Amino acid sequence: MVAFRDLVQRNRVELASMVASESGKSLRDADADVAKGLESIDWACALPHIACGRHATVSDGVTCHEVREPLGIVACVTPFNFPFMVPMWTAPVAIAAGNCVLMKPSEKTPATMLRAAELMDEAGLPPNVLQVIEGGKSLVGHLCDHPGIAALSFVGSSQVARTVHARAVATGKRAVALGGANNYLLAMPDCDIEATARDVVSSFTGCAGQRCMSASVLLVVGEQAQLVAAIVDASRKAEGIGTMIDVEAATHICGQVNDAERGGARLLLDGRADGVRCRPTILEFPRAMAVHDTFRGEVFGPVLKIMQVDSCREALALENLDDHGNGACVYTRSGALAEFCARQFRAGMVGINVGIPVPRDPFCFGGHDGTDSKFGTHDINGQGALDLVTRTKKITSRWQSASGDDPAQF
Repeated sequence: MVAFRDLVQRNRVELASMVASESGKSLRDADADVAKGLESIDWACALPHIACGRHATVSDGVTCHEVREPLGIVACVTPFNFPFMVPMWTAPVAIAAGNCVLMKPSEKTPATMLRAAELMDEAGLPPNVLQVIEGGKSLVGHLCDHPGIAALSFVGSSQVARTVHARAVATGKRAVALGGANNYLLAMPDCDIEATARDVVSSFTGCAGQRCMSASVLLVVGEQAQLVAAIVDASRKAEGIGTMIDVEAATHICGQVNDAERGGARLLLDGRADGVRCRPTILEFPRAMAVHDTFRGEVFGPVLKIMQVDSCREALALENLDDHGNGACVYTRSGALAEFCARQFRAGMVGINVGIPVPRDPFCFGGHDGTDSKFGTHDINGQGALDLVTRTKKITSRWQSASGDDPAQF
């Protein structure tokens, strides 16, 4: 794994170029994809120190200790939007823990993972420990059903995630399936206007909005015309956004924007698609549209939905009512208010003045289960990935001296 990490670092430019070429990301975003994957590989390299288990003397002459054992074969089904990072959230940890991995990248972006597998071979990985398999819906079904696969991780849309999780656990597998998101950002009256506007724009436009941690809904508490104007202005000037994955995705976004306008939303910035390219788009929703499908649904593009509310509690109530539970953020200068919001958010990943609250290893990635953002009780990346792909064995020992042994002789 250490050798693989070094090879990825040496081939970072090539890998980033491949990510950009097949996913439509800007080179900056593609390089960030590879960089985040490298962080996960780094953590996997440290597993001999991290996963050594607890050891304790529990009474006179009796010790307890635990060891982690691999499950066997782990399947990973990964999305198009992060062709390198998301596979690295599970595969290096699973392999370093002693498992074999079946990796099914998105059929839209398979080249990056195929190249990564070549680098693993070059690093000295034994044959067939990692196998990259290509295919679509039917292949995912086979992975869910196969009795020889012990665990499965999936990242994709909510509808598919729900189906994959149910089908996988029906055969006794451990499974975590991450779905879509509709992330809420709360802008309090005391927020730093310049910093908040910059962060919001970065959050909803990065990777052309094709990431489950993108800002989707901005709830502005009170009258904050200056903040809204700053966000619109910065969005109009945004560069390096990249393209949508295909024309179908761009068309879907246009349809969502059109539906919102017909429902009563006001278009503050129109960036609807020209081919596969979408520019930042900002919609202002009246409070009466809080239950509208477009307001509460995942757009998965560079579209920001803004709504003004009267209070922090009203904003939190809207976030709590959403069927998703992935990410949320509050912009404020008040520590007490920030802590209150962090505890009251429904989302499993929370930012305080951070619009893309992606945890770094050893912290794991995943929204709250019981929502449309996550199915299953496990997470992926970091400690969550380790718990998914290993089982813990607890060993209790007592050693007694043979009859007549004198401890002094030792």
